[in-house]
Amino acid sequence: MKPIVQISNLVKKYASTTANAVDYLDLEIIEGDIFGLLGPNGAGKTTTISMLCGLINYDSGTIVINGYNQREHLKEIKKIIGVVPQELALYDKLTATENLRFFGKMYGYDKEYLADRIDFFLDKFSLNEKASKRVITFSGGMKRRLNLIAGILHSPKILFLDEPTVGIDVQSKNVIIEYLKELNKQGTTIVYTSHLMEEAENLCTNISIIDMGKEIAKGTPKLLLSANNDCSNLEEIFLKLTGRSVRE
Repeated sequence: MKPIVQISNLVKKYASTTANAVDYLDLEIIEGDIFGLLGPNGAGKTTTISMLCGLINYDSGTIVINGYNQREHLKEIKKIIGVVPQELALYDKLTATENLRFFGKMYGYDKEYLADRIDFFLDKFSLNEKASKRVITFSGGMKRRLNLIAGILHSPKILFLDEPTVGIDVQSKNVIIEYLKELNKQGTTIVYTSHLMEEAENLCTNISIIDMGKEIAKGTPKLLLSANNDCSNLEEIFLKLTGRSVRE
């Protein structure tokens, strides 16, 4: 099993803070994993995902994705990754089809092939009856499903997801999780952040728990439970390692 993402001594500090948001972080993600990057609010999860995707710069350290050094080959990296941000990357005044057509054209697909892809995914995610409806009329679950489609239209080798099921109905969450499992079986490596410990425990093949920008635990869910035998599930491990106080 070879690593597809390698992070070494990664540092990010925002001008408005005194501490590093990401503090000399080392991570290794194996090709074919569903990798859970977990941590409390302010732990550095979204910052780390954003740096991996090239959305924000980092101060020092190294990011290597699929053999490409990110400093030198960001253009090549962007061709093989899909990004599903926590904030919805959709245009409310456009229809579902128009949104996906817009993103599909960015990937350079021809009109006929793109139309087939859009039809396939809208049906897969039970949105075909909403194809010509404007996104502003959609429920939160519908928007989350459409947001995911926009990130996978081009069949990425690596998919980065930041809280993909936050605040949605159970049915939408189930559709998303089941498709992520299917996508992973097809060979896509998935890097995923979440506050939902039960979901992460059931979905992820490997997990890293970070806090204050540093990794504090890593391993398979089974290995983490074995190393913390006073805990019965991942949520208890998470609270044990990060504390029970509320984070802002």
